[in-house]
Amino acid sequence: MELPGIRGKVAVVTGAGGGIGEAYAKGLAAAGARVVVAEIDKSAGERVAGEIAASGADALAVEVDVGSPESTRAMAERAAGQFGGIDFLVNNAAIFGGMKLAPYLTVDWDYYTRFMNVNVNGALLCARACVPEMKKRGGGAIVNQSSTAAWMSTGFYSLAKLALNGLTQGLARELGPQKIRVNAIAPGPTETGGLRSVVPDAFIKPMVAGLPLARMGKPADHVPTLLFLLSDAASWVTGQIVNVDGGQVMRP
Repeated sequence: MELPGIRGKVAVVTGAGGGIGEAYAKGLAAAGARVVVAEIDKSAGERVAGEIAASGADALAVEVDVGSPESTRAMAERAAGQFGGIDFLVNNAAIFGGMKLAPYLTVDWDYYTRFMNVNVNGALLCARACVPEMKKRGGGAIVNQSSTAAWMSTGFYSLAKLALNGLTQGLARELGPQKIRVNAIAPGPTETGGLRSVVPDAFIKPMVAGLPLARMGKPADHVPTLLFLLSDAASWVTGQIVNVDGGQVMRP
């Protein structure tokens, strides 16, 4: 998908070793971007980067823990060192697949704090690491990965995504004067291994049947929205949470 302002740019995509993150990385590469596949699972990141390189595009695999200031700074340094700078950041990494399901009042505190550190603070840490490189380029764009769960009050995963929406809008205000736009995508139920590991079929089937567009989403369904939000076609769009969800959540 060709949109203005993508080709030749450098994009860091976290959590790009599978699922929607992998689709984002490959979609950006197909659109002409140079892609940093940032992933805590080293082998998964290297696989995706290798497949992108085999397609003829530029890709670099970087192992990163987005919950670590040191690791995110090292990620940005490697990206800028390899490709000369950073234009785009896609904050997709999160603890989701295989996540523990527990009430607020009884969830293990160490697990909860690690979860929130990755799922909320991770986006901020990656922004803090990458924004200085974007400023050197005269601007850039960030897309955070939210979820329709943000509006469902279904536990601390919902809380993390609601907080991420707030972070998206706060950063949009803070970084707008530096010509850095910040938006988010909120996927609905999407066919990934992560979803299947957390949500049972008995729940998925009626949920999907109740969507206005009654089918499960695919990772590829989210790529056009990502490309639009990063591209010059969205040059006057910031602070927005864009649902890509088959109509699951309709907000006034």
